[in-house]
Amino acid sequence: MEELKRAVAKEALSFIEDDMVVGLGTGSTTAYFIEYLGKLIMEGELEDVYGLPTSYQARLLAIENGIPTLGLDEVDAIDVAVDGADEVDPNLNLIKGRGAALTMEKIVEYRAGTFLVLVDESKLVERLGQKMPVPIEVIPAAWRAIAEELEVFNADAELRTGSKKDGPVVTDNGNFILDARFHRIDDPLDLEIELNTIPGVVENGIFADIADLVLVGTKEGVKKLER
Repeated sequence: MEELKRAVAKEALSFIEDDMVVGLGTGSTTAYFIEYLGKLIMEGELEDVYGLPTSYQARLLAIENGIPTLGLDEVDAIDVAVDGADEVDPNLNLIKGRGAALTMEKIVEYRAGTFLVLVDESKLVERLGQKMPVPIEVIPAAWRAIAEELEVFNADAELRTGSKKDGPVVTDNGNFILDARFHRIDDPLDLEIELNTIPGVVENGIFADIADLVLVGTKEGVKKLER
């Protein structure tokens, strides 16, 4: 599996050119991309390329690998955003947010000229929600009320807790994450919009109609899925 992740990360480099601002996603596959991108910059094969991290993790990795970084308020345009996904359906709708960085990821990737998604073939599903819950970033004081509200959507929601800390996971924005498992998601775009109308919801992990190209690592090589 790690070899498949490395393969798509290397393939993504072909979309990066000099003088680009590149959105840097969060997660294990994107970490390989950041490593390889930094190597090209350090070796002088790419010039005037800046990274726009979507999380503290991505920013730290960029710094470690010699990629100069910018903040969202410092750029006029984002040329390419590169990130992973937890699920990809046949229409290239996504579930993202296992790394709890979904809000900044969506802000950056929505504004990018091209949003490039890197996955291995295990992330392909016939319908969103088959394997993964939908992460929902919520205001801490409202998490229980929102979990109850999600019952209207026939969803079972759990507060995400930390594996190496006591208590709930806290996002870079200081919020909590609810993982909502829906019995069926027939219209990802409609559900994405509806979830964001619930008071106290900051953002949710459905990324509908936003990915331009998905690179899929398979045992036969890297496949390209285009919208």
